[in-house]
Amino acid sequence: QVQLVESGGGSVEAGGSLKLSCVASGLVFSRCGMNWFRQAPGGEREWLSNLNPDGTTLYADDVKGRFTNYRDDIKNTLYLEMKSLKWEDTALYYCKVYMHWGEGIQVTVSS
Repeated sequence: QVQLVESGGGSVEAGGSLKLSCVASGLVFSRCGMNWFRQAPGGEREWLSNLNPDGTTLYADDVKGRFTNYRDDIKNTLYLEMKSLKWEDTALYYCKVYMHWGEGIQVTVSS
C-alpha cells in the first residue's frame, strides 16, 4: 500500500524559507516521478513541480527560481525547499506519485 506523509510546514513571515518533506513507502521510490501540488483556500489544486528518477525537474512559473524540488532515494524522501516566500504561497501542500496523494501540510506566509 502506497503511503505518502508530508511534514515541515508551518508559519513564516514573507521573505522567509521553509523545507517540506514527503516520506514515501509501499513503492520503489527511486523509479518514481514525484510531484508537488498546492491548494490555496478557495482555490483549485495547482501543480508546482515534477522530479523524475533521472533527476530532471520542472517547475511552475510561479515558483521557478524560488522553490527547489529534490530527492533522497536512500531515505525514500522527496523535499521541497521554498525560499523568498510570499503571502500568495499560503496553501495546503501535497506530494503525489502516480494516483497517490499525501494528506497535505499547511504553509502559512504572513505579510
